[in-house]
Amino acid sequence: MPDAVEKLWPELAWIADPKLREQVTATWVRAFELSPLTPEDLQTIPFTLLVPDCPATFMEHKRCVVHIARKSAEAMREFLGRALAIDMDTVIAGAILADVGKLLEYEKVNGQCRESPRGRFLRHPFTGVALAMECGVPDRVCHIIAAHAAEGDLVKRSVEATIVHHADFMSYLPFKDRAR
Repeated sequence: MPDAVEKLWPELAWIADPKLREQVTATWVRAFELSPLTPEDLQTIPFTLLVPDCPATFMEHKRCVVHIARKSAEAMREFLGRALAIDMDTVIAGAILADVGKLLEYEKVNGQCRESPRGRFLRHPFTGVALAMECGVPDRVCHIIAAHAAEGDLVKRSVEATIVHHADFMSYLPFKDRAR
C-alpha cells in the first residue's frame, strides 16, 4: 500500500524531512486500511458531496490544493519572508493530509459516492486528525487538518494553516458558487 500512496501523491517527494514524509505516507496507508475506498476510487469520486454532480475528482482537487498551497507559500516567502516565517514541509504535509479523513467520511455504494455512517457523525477534519495522530504526525500538521475547513473558523490558524485553508477554498468555492 505505501507504493500505491506514493503513486497517488508524487508531491510527497517535496517534503524534505524523511520522518515527516514517512508519517504522512503512513497516515494515508492507515486511512486506506480503515476505508471502503481504494486508491483507484479517489481518481473517480467527487471531491465533495456538497456540490451536486461535482465534476472534479477527489485527486484532481487534492493535488490542486497542494500545488496552490506550495506556490502560495513560495511567493509569501519570497516577498514576506523577512517578516513572516513559513515552514514549507508543514504546508505541504498539511495540504496532502487535509482531506485524508474523507476516506472515513465517504463510501461507495452501487458505484455512487455517499456519506458513510461514520461520516454522519464525524466530518473529515476530525477523523483526519485522529488518523494523523495515530501515525505520529506532529501537532503543527494536525492543526492544519483540523483547521482547514469551516470547523477551523473559530480557531486561531497558524500561518501554514491559513495558506492551506485558502488553497483549499480556492479549489472548492468556484464549484460551490457555480452550483447555485
